[in-house]
Amino acid sequence: MNNNNNIKNSKSIRVAAALSFAAVAALGTAYGGVPLNNLQGAGGIAFNPLAYTAGQPWEGGESNSLNNVVSKPQFGAWYVNLNDADINWGAFGAAFTVANRLELSAGYELVNARKYGDRSINKYNLGAKVRLLDENAFDTSWVPAIAVGGIYKYTDSRTVDALKLDNDGFDAYVVASKLITQTPWPILLSAGLLYTDEVVNGVVGHNDYDLVAFGNIDVLPASNVAIGLEYKQGARVGDGIRNHDYYDGHVAWFVNDNLTLVAAYVQTGDKDKFYRHGSAKNLGVGSGLVFSIQYQF
Repeated sequence: MNNNNNIKNSKSIRVAAALSFAAVAALGTAYGGVPLNNLQGAGGIAFNPLAYTAGQPWEGGESNSLNNVVSKPQFGAWYVNLNDADINWGAFGAAFTVANRLELSAGYELVNARKYGDRSINKYNLGAKVRLLDENAFDTSWVPAIAVGGIYKYTDSRTVDALKLDNDGFDAYVVASKLITQTPWPILLSAGLLYTDEVVNGVVGHNDYDLVAFGNIDVLPASNVAIGLEYKQGARVGDGIRNHDYYDGHVAWFVNDNLTLVAAYVQTGDKDKFYRHGSAKNLGVGSGLVFSIQYQF
């Protein structure tokens, strides 16, 4: 994929997608957009990665050699209020892309979870993603972008020791994403497989590995608005631990070519199943509101 095509891709992404949470059809108007920095810092939506890599190109097109080395950086901040479980979850992430192909990301999460007996859970994430196939490759209009990636996670929490879990773990994933423009309103579809040992997204700790599915769908009724749904299957990670499936419904507003604002409602499962049994079986941490601010240079 040459640098000129990469610039077209960036324009499409900024116009076409929000939280699903990007593409190759150059639609013209420039707005901030996907991929966002997700809760773990990687280019995606809230929980899930997308196949698109983060970071807009530098000004100057092909004449600017920086475009062939590293993209502009982008940053995201999230606030998750799981009110019924008395959990406040903040996340901060940053990402950029090297050589128009390799995304590098970092994220930090701070969770206040009084009912877990742990008021300050700290989680650190380092991610890498490689785009293997460009969207609409081979001069087609139907080939999705495909990427593989991984995230190293480290959790600093008393809960990890109490449940006899591991502090760190590594996720691996493959994901395909496609912007469909033949419909009355553009639709962004994304789906993938995740190999993970996480307990509550890795915030509670790590155990055995499981292969699960995830997916996103977003509709763009206007060039600067996206409305969508996100799904992440709950992993069964051994010792009776099963994460509940995650769902969220979201609206993203691309304010301008740098700024994106997101509001969502997330459901992670029945918190009472976790607290009533006093163990990590059928693990749910409730539901609540999610807000995010994203900035792309």
